[in-house]
Amino acid sequence: MTKRHEGKSHIVTGAAGAIGFATSEILCREGGEVLLVDINAEGLQARTAELAAKGYRALAHVADCADEAAVEGYAKAAMEQFGKIDGFFNNAGIEGDLAPTHEYDIAMFDKVLHVNLRGMFLGLRFVLPHMVEAGKGAVVNTASIGSERGLAGACAYNAAKHGAVGLTRTAASEVAQKGVRVNCVMPGVIETPLLVGMLEQMFDDVAAGMKKLGEVATLNRVGQPREVGDVVSFLLSDEASYVNGAKWEIDGGALATIRNDI
Repeated sequence: MTKRHEGKSHIVTGAAGAIGFATSEILCREGGEVLLVDINAEGLQARTAELAAKGYRALAHVADCADEAAVEGYAKAAMEQFGKIDGFFNNAGIEGDLAPTHEYDIAMFDKVLHVNLRGMFLGLRFVLPHMVEAGKGAVVNTASIGSERGLAGACAYNAAKHGAVGLTRTAASEVAQKGVRVNCVMPGVIETPLLVGMLEQMFDDVAAGMKKLGEVATLNRVGQPREVGDVVSFLLSDEASYVNGAKWEIDGGALATIRNDI
């Protein structure tokens, strides 16, 4: 039986992180080859070595995903290594600090927008031309439940993730007739180091904070990185050939429902 991504080549940014790595492993397991991209050189090398040890074709490329030359560089590297780019998980991002909007540090606001929104745009700017030229390809951007709701204390993150949906819809409308699809995923509360970093700012007890945030979902738990990766894998596959410009909630029902435990 042919694997879902057999013969396909992918780029995953933020690949040293929990969601990026989980997705990279799923894509490899399903037959794909992956260029893992991250600014964290040590973490990236460890993640890539882990995949290579399992017999997967996984290559590491260190890059700042918010730097124009670096982004152009990872797109070029993927083409040189694989000869094509079938899928792109445009995932790199940071959480930023937590503070009320009227007290938020301006430099931190600029940094979060620079990495999360400008970085996403740059990924689209330099990867899409290769897909358009080939007449095929699929992109998944990482948005958030913060793309739909106001998360108190996270004005910069919220603004960037609202923008992620806008970039997704705009690009999807531009390249669909050229054979390229663009969608985004909106993870909810997912157990990642990024989440732990936010919880450390919000709660004295991280475990208690994790449990509390898990109650936002009707499933009454936080999600796991692989649960995001599985959806990304589907959206990057031919099985999602009629899905374009969509935002997929991976949040245990947090956005779709009002909790009622009576």
